[in-house]
Amino acid sequence: MIFSLLLAALPVLAQTCDNYGYTNGSSCACPPGYGGPTCSTPACGGNLFQGAARPLVQGSPGNVSSCACQSGWGGIGCNVCQTANACQSSYNAVYPSSASSSSGSISGIDPNQLNNSTITCSTVPRVWAASELSCAAINPTLQAVFPRSSYLNIHRTLDPASSLYPFGQNGTAVAQLIYDGVEQFACSGTQCTQSNPDEFTSDWNCASLQCNCRTGTQFCGGGGALNLQSTINGLSGSLQITCKNTTCAFKQALLDSLFGANGLALSSCTYGECVRQGVIDAALGHTEAAAVSAGNGLSGGVIAGLAVVGVIVAAVIVLFVWGWVCQRQAKRMGGAGGLGDEKVGGVGLEWRDVRYVIGGGKRAWPLGLRKRKGGMDTDDPKVLLKGIDGRADAGNLVAILGPSGAGKTTFVELLAGKEKVGRMTGSVEFHRIDGGIVERPRIGFVDQTDVLPATLTVREALLTAARLRLPERISDEDKQARVFEVIEQLGLGDHADSRIGNSERRGLSGGQMRRVSIGLELVAKPDVLILDEPTSGLDSVSAANVAQVLSDLAHDPKNPTLVIASIHQPSSHLYHMFDQIMVLSRGELLYYGPGGVAPAHHFAARGLPCKEGYNVADHLLDIAFAPPPGTVDSRTDSEGNIFIPAAVPGDLEKGASRGSGSGSHEGVVGVPSLGKIRHYKSAPNGGTEVGSGALVRPPSYATTFFTQVQVLSGREWKNLRRDKSLFLAHTILASILGVFCGGLYYHTGIDIAGFQSRVGCLFFLGSLLAFSSLSALYNLVEIRPLFLRERAGHYYRPSAWLLCRVAFDIIPLRIVPTLIVSTITYWMAGLSPHAAAFFKFLLVLVLYVLSITLFNFLLAAIFSNGGIAILISSLYNLYAMTYAGFFVHLGSIPPVLRWLQWLDVLKYCLEALSVNEVGSGLQIEDTLAGVPINISAQFIMNLVSPPLLVPYFIFSFIF
Repeated sequence: MIFSLLLAALPVLAQTCDNYGYTNGSSCACPPGYGGPTCSTPACGGNLFQGAARPLVQGSPGNVSSCACQSGWGGIGCNVCQTANACQSSYNAVYPSSASSSSGSISGIDPNQLNNSTITCSTVPRVWAASELSCAAINPTLQAVFPRSSYLNIHRTLDPASSLYPFGQNGTAVAQLIYDGVEQFACSGTQCTQSNPDEFTSDWNCASLQCNCRTGTQFCGGGGALNLQSTINGLSGSLQITCKNTTCAFKQALLDSLFGANGLALSSCTYGECVRQGVIDAALGHTEAAAVSAGNGLSGGVIAGLAVVGVIVAAVIVLFVWGWVCQRQAKRMGGAGGLGDEKVGGVGLEWRDVRYVIGGGKRAWPLGLRKRKGGMDTDDPKVLLKGIDGRADAGNLVAILGPSGAGKTTFVELLAGKEKVGRMTGSVEFHRIDGGIVERPRIGFVDQTDVLPATLTVREALLTAARLRLPERISDEDKQARVFEVIEQLGLGDHADSRIGNSERRGLSGGQMRRVSIGLELVAKPDVLILDEPTSGLDSVSAANVAQVLSDLAHDPKNPTLVIASIHQPSSHLYHMFDQIMVLSRGELLYYGPGGVAPAHHFAARGLPCKEGYNVADHLLDIAFAPPPGTVDSRTDSEGNIFIPAAVPGDLEKGASRGSGSGSHEGVVGVPSLGKIRHYKSAPNGGTEVGSGALVRPPSYATTFFTQVQVLSGREWKNLRRDKSLFLAHTILASILGVFCGGLYYHTGIDIAGFQSRVGCLFFLGSLLAFSSLSALYNLVEIRPLFLRERAGHYYRPSAWLLCRVAFDIIPLRIVPTLIVSTITYWMAGLSPHAAAFFKFLLVLVLYVLSITLFNFLLAAIFSNGGIAILISSLYNLYAMTYAGFFVHLGSIPPVLRWLQWLDVLKYCLEALSVNEVGSGLQIEDTLAGVPINISAQFIMNLVSPPLLVPYFIFSFIF
């Protein structure tokens, strides 16, 4: 009886299970992917849910090379799930009742104990319950002995109770190495723990390792170049399996000594785990709770980023408060006096021996060359003014006559204190009626061209000038009253609320525009008003109206003001409105004295009579065009050379006495000495330099920086609100191009061609935004003349203007269209669906647009010619596209030119967008020549650059 029982139990005692399966009664419980009586036969096709019913490889030894996987399954042996649909359908096929019920008949898990029983496929390195991974074992040492393909499959079990196909115990790992389609050896790790530094990293540390070599295989005495059976069977100690993205390492002390510090390196790893979503949710919930309880959930990078943002926000708040405080202090400074408390006008002007020359500097040219024009050295000095003397008191209207090239514009600009590139000598001084010196005169200067804000009304333009040029202590009500007074003074009451307009959108007439230009100076209550050809381009009626305004201003009994104007060709009526006349010819003074017929009498006495009934102004211009010898007040030395004395007080005092000396012309007003004067002397750099005895200092800004930003922001907002053409054009075109680009790359796939399309889509967006930013350059070139006029008039600081210009150009015309075209394209093209990746995508493009826009601003500031600036910007965009790595491999560029890539903003933009796209877990799935490919795009991008070469690398990698 006892003997019979022993015979019956003998088969069970003799039963052994390969691949670290374990006995389950009279049979073996095999690890996933293996079957047969002893778990030695690999599965071929099918899926993990089929268990013992799964088809196996036929023949011995079992070769899995010819096995075809079901749709949604991959890896060597078809154990790695690829899609959630594959897991769900395979589970439903084995357990049909699960199609209508969330509960299944799998032992070890109760689906109802978790919130979400939906089955999904997790493809990250982290293990939730039990996961499969399949990697290529590529190592030079290994391949030198065994040159064919080697793969390592690993089944890791963390919590079999939560697994849909439970095997083994908690914290175990079973691995099989497959060479040329045949299993060579298997290893088992026990007492394993898992750590996850981040979402795409998993580290398994096993305290105990044992391996078993399959006798008769290539690695284990089956005819291979080397018999590793004793070595493999002797592997023991601890085991570490580290995985990050698509690379893993199988580390053990002996393997580390054979293959390097990282042990057996594994690449092209694919992960797959069919698991209920509730298991993942539960694990993530515990992790988040632990992080919160530990109190260190924020990484150092996040904390640093938040700190930087906090500092920036705090700095903006501090600057805002500081600006507001400075504004309040400026408004309280000087008491509560209004405009009526200020004395304006009553200031005269005196100039002595004013000479001006350009060229003649010792400017060095490259390679010692000197620029020549027409065979002559252009650095030869050219004298534009030759010793001009004169004086004009408050309440006078002075006209400066002369043909083109006589030096009228140069002379009035010097009187107004404009910066010039040439060298000036002589003196210019402002004085009051009682002879007192004026240290800071308020000079109004009106250029001969009308540069006005086209979208503003007359009242708004004048009020903007008043708010910027009148002191802070003057209330806004007084400034508005001053604007109303100037409008009435200019006769613009009927057009006060009419937009100024420009050549494209008609608004005011030419004469009205000229009066507005004068009004922009009058609102600041100038002591002296200087105008350059205020009647040029106007008809006789408009010119007379402008002259009448100037006459009324000069002869105002309360505030008599000196008005000096250069006049090109006045009519007889216009000529007789001026109190004093100055006639210039080729930079020399012919006459300066009373107006009317006095100039005609002066030249008649010198044999140049005026015909009866002939316009005196025309007669003077005829004389000035070709003055007879002896008419010009010539100042030359004995050799006939032009003499420019050094600007020292003694010389200037001597020159001042010429007006009353014997050398002066009859009828020319004498210039008495007034003591201290303002000198100019030749500067070392060829510019105009004010001597130490200057009484007139450069005027400071009337308002604070905060007020300037406020006023300019209001004007920019009005411009944007009234001229919507550019904003609408950008917005509409952004929407159209977004739909076009999204349709062009609609629902891009994840195969090789799809990856090319993804990179192409990113490159297309970068190039599109670069060329659309050209409008910023044109915009700045168009508004440049207005900025130069206002800057010369000390309306505001350039930094205040730039801040407002950037804010009201970048936000509505750059950022908003960028967000529109990027959002439409992103979701139509089917890029990464993760919210974090989307917002990073927008951030990168916005920063890129900011950099390109500021670069275009720089070009517009450097080049006054808009055509040159646009040409350079376009060439830069072509260079950027070339060095972005899309058209040419950067490594193939000669080293002498390769360094230019580091100046390419588009290169950084494309790299950031590509990393953002593939870093979200993009897998390239395709078939090349019948060979299935499933590889991480991020892994390939770590090996090759630029991204466009990824498909070619994959092809060479496979074949």
